[in-house]
Order: sequence, then structure tokens, then C-alpha cells
Amino acid sequence: MIEDIARLLDNYWSWLRERTTLSPLDDWIEISTPFLDRHNDYLLIYAGSEGDGFVLSDDGHTIADLELSGCALNTPKRRELLNSTLNGFGVSNVGGVLEVRASVRDFALKKHNLIQAMLAVNDLFYLASSTVESIFLEDVGQWLDTNGVRYIPEVKFVGASGYDHRFDFVIPRSTEQPERVLRVINTPDRQSAQTLAFAWLDTSRARPSETRAYAILNDRERRIADSVVGALSEYGVSPIPWSQRGTSLAELVA
Repeated sequence: MIEDIARLLDNYWSWLRERTTLSPLDDWIEISTPFLDRHNDYLLIYAGSEGDGFVLSDDGHTIADLELSGCALNTPKRRELLNSTLNGFGVSNVGGVLEVRASVRDFALKKHNLIQAMLAVNDLFYLASSTVESIFLEDVGQWLDTNGVRYIPEVKFVGASGYDHRFDFVIPRSTEQPERVLRVINTPDRQSAQTLAFAWLDTSRARPSETRAYAILNDRERRIADSVVGALSEYGVSPIPWSQRGTSLAELVA
């Protein structure tokens, strides 16, 4: 058994050496690794001398790629996720560039840590639906703030059944509009529509009769099924696809 594992490890080291190539770039060396990002492109890192040691860098490609893909790191939640991920690998973020310092003794370890950090940041916003959901919720809150919508975040109402139902935002009644409750749905599907429909039916019986309910639906990655929109509308919930959020803004601002 030990011999088998040792042989597999030798094969891994051989694969790693054979698939790693070096190319000179002025004062830097470009290292092409066999590891792939989410675009199936090989990860590239850059090594330069610094005193008696080296600096290893991704040249800013990892974070720039996220931002070009629509994942700008301009909110507290996203910066917190990025920093906690990098800290786990001992990698620094220097103006958007991922960097580590290495000596001759720990060069291989630091190179490995930088590669692992690049892979982790690549996947940062796609690993868990809860993470994506919290980011979308934050985006909705920022949109409301930017447009001057008055709201109370994370409000629980007791329904007619006695059960609690949480809504992400509640906009108080004004002289022009009644009370409005909003639920953010990151993955609009049949189950999430049914869950909100039940919550609203139960809550509506315990709220003022003119209170309105809205569902803000994430359609960034995929089209929302007509059945989801129809189900929400049938139970008195106004669906707002994120791509069409501007059409409902007047109802929320007033």
C-alpha cells in the first residue's frame, strides 16, 4: 500500500514538473502552471527577485477577472470574503495584485500557497449558494439606498397562523403608498415561490389590508420561468426581476 501511494505521488510530481513552463519577461519570469481557472485557462504566476529572496505575483489577473465578470469587490461583504480567503493562505492583496514573499528555502511552499489562493478567489463567489444569496441581498440593499428608498431591514411578522415570517425589507406607509414588504429571492424557482406565497398569505391576514408584497428576483445568471412569475402574481406578490428593477422604483420610493 505504501509503495502504491509513493508511486502515485511520484507520478504527481512528474506531472507537475512536466506541465510547468517558464518564460522570461524583462525582469520577471512567467510561470505557467497546470492548474486551471474557471475559464479552463492555465494559471500564470510571475516571479521576480527581491533582495536575497523573491516576490511571487498574479499580476492582478485574478481580481481583475472577477470584476470584469461582474463581481466587483466594492462592498464590505465581498472585501471581507476576499480578505479572509487570502489570509488563510498567507497571501497579500497589494492594490488588486495577489502577492507573497519567498526565500530560497520556502519558495515551493509560497508558490503553492499563491496558486491555491488564486484558485480559491476564482471560486469565491460560486462555492456556496448562501454566499451568493448574501451578496445579492447586499446588492438589493445598496440599490434601495442609492435611490433613496426608506426601509427597515430584516423584519419578522407573526402571521395569522402564529408562525413568524421574515421579510428582507419593509418600506413604511407614506401619504402616497401603503406599507410594502419585500423578499429577496436569489434562486427563483417553484419551491421559493411557494414558500413566499405561503408566507405572504399568512402575513397578509395580520397586516393592514392595503399592504403590498414584492419579490425581487435574481435573473443575472438565468431566465426566470414564467411559472414562477405567474405563481407569485396569483397570490398577490408583485415579482420584480433584477434586470427590470427600474420599472418598479416609483412604487418603492414614494
